[in-house]
Amino acid sequence: MSERKVVLISGASRGIGLSVARAFADEGWSLSLGQRQPELPEFAPEADHHAAFYDALDPSSASAWVEAAMARFGRIDAVIANAGIASHKSVIDVDDAEMDALLAVNVKAPRQLVKAAWEPLGQSGRGRVIVLASLSGKRVKSAGSGAYAVSKFAAVGLAHAIRHAGFDKGIRATAVCPGFVATDMARSLTDRDDRLMTDPDDVARVVVMLTSLPNTASVAEFAINCQLEESF
Repeated sequence: MSERKVVLISGASRGIGLSVARAFADEGWSLSLGQRQPELPEFAPEADHHAAFYDALDPSSASAWVEAAMARFGRIDAVIANAGIASHKSVIDVDDAEMDALLAVNVKAPRQLVKAAWEPLGQSGRGRVIVLASLSGKRVKSAGSGAYAVSKFAAVGLAHAIRHAGFDKGIRATAVCPGFVATDMARSLTDRDDRLMTDPDDVARVVVMLTSLPNTASVAEFAINCQLEESF
């Protein structure tokens, strides 16, 4: 078994996921990165880290990834469910296929991944789960964000449900809810300058902090915003 803590991170090829991976590597964790095209970044040498195939639209890939990580490291201490997709459509304009994809990637896939890793997460008595949700999971900002918001409301609810299911096992789960983050996904939704959005490295610092808290400091939700709003 690895002496280093091990974190599974989905969607780690770019954006928030890549920043989260770098932050955990800097803290001395071993990374297991789930990617459609597995490739370790330069800061994560193969001697200490691992990349595996994972497709959020393929339910079987979660179990295969967990099995590969356990075979490599013998432990899983945290799961960061970061992979996600966006939509610009209202709940009226979105078609069923796109709505199904939003729910499959943003809600069903994180649940499947955490379920696959449930036993090893509970073994240490302090497993950690982070669901990368969104402030769109806390309020519907506009009609055009409606379909996406439905999926992210469900993602926030998923984090709460995981927290309840695993509390007695020492598993703690948090929904991290950023607003605009300077990533390709956010740039497709807004024309604002990157300097007016949250830096993905700052989101990564929050994620690492949340996984480091003791069991007696359970944080159900963590909201991050780059702008003044009515509630956030």
